Parts: sequence; structure tokens; C-alpha cells
Amino acid sequence: MSGSLSKPGIVLSLEGRVAVITGGSRGIGAACVRMFTQAGAKVVFNYQKAKAEADKLAAECGGNEQCIAVQAELSTTESCATLIDAAVKNFGKVDILVGNHGVWPPHDAPVDQMTDEQWRSTLAINLDSIFGLVKHGVAAMKKQRSGGHIVLISSTAGQRGEAFHCDYAASKGAMISMVKGLSTELARDGIYVNCVAPGWVETDMAAPALRDPEIGKRVFATIPLGRAGKPEEIAATVLFLCTAHAGFINGEILNANGGAVLVG
Repeated sequence: MSGSLSKPGIVLSLEGRVAVITGGSRGIGAACVRMFTQAGAKVVFNYQKAKAEADKLAAECGGNEQCIAVQAELSTTESCATLIDAAVKNFGKVDILVGNHGVWPPHDAPVDQMTDEQWRSTLAINLDSIFGLVKHGVAAMKKQRSGGHIVLISSTAGQRGEAFHCDYAASKGAMISMVKGLSTELARDGIYVNCVAPGWVETDMAAPALRDPEIGKRVFATIPLGRAGKPEEIAATVLFLCTAHAGFINGEILNANGGAVLVG
């Protein structure tokens, strides 16, 4: 559950909470790991291949006593179970799930030319494994009977679509519908379910497009604030939704995209 409001002098606190953050080795995920541990949470996050970077981040954020990196390739409904198990084994419980991992194929793919393989791969990573994360995480939360928070990372593409990326847009749109349904289903268990929808963010995944002079110019023209977001700005939004300060927010799609979704 949301718990009591944080003490005077502590703006946003997750003291005593245990969070599972997917895609935590870089970008928005790494910013979440840093911010959550700074707020007092114990964190389990996954990495796929970047072991050195993940181990360095875990050490920076408190090491085994507070932050653990787990190798996991999240592309099936069962693949997230190891992260939930690791949280329970090492820290005794799961209070927070942040579904942040995902893939955005950078090349344009008209629908009549998109391969079945790309479609299946994007949906498996962006949606099937998110379902698995929620399924296994909620099972742990219900067993604990102490409520919890789930925040899924969608996108502006999930709300207004994205030409030549129908696989990505479909996966992120489905995630929004999942949040709306789960928020009513799980409210009786004290489990809050919300969504953060970033636009363009300065991450490794977006870097090739943002650094391209032509593409970058077109991108920034669609953002009223005139720039891409920073991973920390998205992480702060996620953190807020997991604190007592968001105690009456449930089933919300919180846009953190510089106003881009308003002009799409």
C-alpha cells in the first residue's frame, strides 16, 4: 500500500520498500535504479548482456545489501519469474514493479514489408514478458497481503501510434489498456497500477535517431519544449507514483514527454 507520507525533510521516500526494475542497466532503467536506492529502496534489476555495467551500477547503489543485478533475457511470460524470486530470496518481499524494458526497432518498416519475425519479437519483449512480470509480481504481492505499486513504461506511440513502427505502437498501446484493466482489478488488494508515457528520451536506444541531423530536427519540431527528455526526468515521475504522495492516483497514464503527445 502507499503507506504514510514521508518525514519532514524527505521529499520522496521508499524506505523499507523492495523494487524490481526491468531494463535497469542503462537509460531510464538505470536512472530508476539510482533514484530508488537513493530514496531508500532495495532494488533488484536485470541486464541482458552488459554484465560489467550492471555490476558497476549495483555496486554504486549499495551492493548486495541494497542493490542486485540479475542476468535475464526478458522475452517470454516466464522469463521475469527469476527477478521476482531473486527479490524475495534476497530481500524478503516485492513491493514495487517497474516494467521498463523494451525494444524499438530503429529502422522504418512499412506494414506490408514488416517481417513476421520482427512483429513476434517486438510483442514478445514488449508485451509478453511484461505480462509475466505482472503475473509473478502480483502473486508475490497477494501472498504478502501488504499491497504494492506497479508502474509500466509505455510511450506516446501507445497513444497516437507511430507510422512505420506498428509493432512498437501496438505493444505500447496494449500496455496502456493493461494498466487500465489491472488498476480496477487489483485495487481491492491495495495494489496501485499506473503508467508513465515518455516521448523521446536521451537513451542509447534513441541516440541514433536523435543524432541524425534530419531526423533530430523533425523530432524536436514535434516537442513543444524543443528537446528530448532526460532519463532522470522519467525516473522521477516513476518514483513519485510509488510513494505516498501518489496515494490517490490509480489507473493513470502520466505523460512525461515535453507536451509532444498534445501535438501529434
